[in-house]
This record gives sequence, C-alpha cells and structure tokens, in this order.
Amino acid sequence: MKLRANLVIGGALFGLAIIVGLLAPWLAHTDPVLDANLMNAEEPPSWTWWFGTDGQGRDIYSRVLYGARVSLTVGIVSQLINSVIGVALGLSAGYFGGWWDDVVNALTNLMLAIPSLIFALAIMAVLGPGLTSLLIALGLTNWSFTCRLARASALSLRNQGYVQAATVLGYGDLRIMITQLLPNMLGPIVVIGTLGMGSAVLSEAALSFLGLGVRPPFPSWGSMLSEARDQITTAPWLSLFPGLAIFLTVLGLNLLGDGLRDILDPQSRSRRT
Repeated sequence: MKLRANLVIGGALFGLAIIVGLLAPWLAHTDPVLDANLMNAEEPPSWTWWFGTDGQGRDIYSRVLYGARVSLTVGIVSQLINSVIGVALGLSAGYFGGWWDDVVNALTNLMLAIPSLIFALAIMAVLGPGLTSLLIALGLTNWSFTCRLARASALSLRNQGYVQAATVLGYGDLRIMITQLLPNMLGPIVVIGTLGMGSAVLSEAALSFLGLGVRPPFPSWGSMLSEARDQITTAPWLSLFPGLAIFLTVLGLNLLGDGLRDILDPQSRSRRT
C-alpha cells in the first residue's frame, strides 16, 4: 500500500505541475511580464492577489504558473539529453568492451569527479545566460550515472541466450543493441531518468538564482527566489510560493521515481518488505 501511495502521490504532484505549465495562459490572472503596476507593489496574499504581488506589482500567482514551464522544460529536456548520451555510451561500452570500454570508463570517472553544478556553471560562463544555454549545460553534466547503469546492464545481458541467437541469425551489432539489449534495460533507465528530472529542476533553480538561467523579466522559480532574497522577512510570500512550487515538484518526481523503481524492480520491493 505504501509503495502504491508513493506512485500515486508522486504522479499526482508531477501531473499537476505539467497541467499547470500547459494551462498557464488560461489559469493566470495577468500577464506575468507586462502587467506591472507599482501602485500594487508588494501586496500580501488576498482574494484579489492569491499569492500577493512582487516589488513591481506583478501577480506572483501568474508568475509561478509560467515559471512551471521553464522548470519542467529544463527538467525533461535536459534529462532526455542525459539519457541519450548515457545510454549510447554505456550500452556500447558494455556490449563491445575492450579499449572503448576503457575510454568510456575513464570519461565517466572524470565526470563523476567534477561536481555537476560547478561543471554547469563553467559551461554557462562560456555560453552565457538563457534557456538554450541552460538546457545544454544541464544536459551535458549528469549523464554519467545513466552511463554506468546502461553499461552494467549491457555486461549482464550480452551473453544471454537470446542475444547469442540474434548473432547466429545474422543481426548486426547496432540491431542487437537496439532490439535485444535496450528494451531489457529500459526499466532502471526510466527510474533514474525520473529521479534525474528532480535534480535538474533543483539545478535550474540554483543557476537561475545566480542569474544564469532564463533572462528576466520572464519568470522562473529560481529567479523569483533571487529577486525575493532581500525581502524574506518583510515580504515572505515573494519567496514562499516559488519555493513551495520547487519543493512539491521535486518531491513528486522523487516519489514517482521511488514508486516506479518498486514496480519495475521486484527485488527492490522484496528487500523493503
């Protein structure tokens, strides 16, 4: 029951974040960028301003909704890039072995030795701030975990009978990797990808907090926290709601990944019970 609850709660929170992001133009009360009015600056939450307003009189509720688009885009796209790189390198290294396996292992160990956020900061310093730079930076930093998982799976699967049978039937290496090995390692990759999206959302918030994310005045949760850091005591709602949005989204992704792991990995579920 607990395992199912993790999956349901996590899926509900993540699904809510996706719905909010997709329907932001219809759910928002005002334009998150253009509708600024200094006469309404720093209004506390009320029936008129559900989440209050910021220092420029912009509706925090509307900006949180639109900020979901940035965070989810970064989380999903960057993790897709990580997964493609990690699976391609790990699968080929585990299948072919030899010198290519040594090269991939060395590269993976190098990436694991560098803090991912520091590496992302270095890439952002070269590319400059912006959504595209953010996607590239986060897409190139966290593939090493997926790579190791894919390599370990390929090493254990390449000597299976069905793989040998495919070789006898004349299947090429690429066809064997795509049709025989990849489908049998998708479960763990989906789980680590789901958990990785939560890490990407946090990394996006951190980089945006430092001014390296989406260019203002377009809202993102991290940049909203950055703008509110000097008003934490005088106007706490400025940081409360974007911070709560980050917390609930990452919590949902972690619970969803935990629930998927228990479903896709029966051994993990039996160890817990």
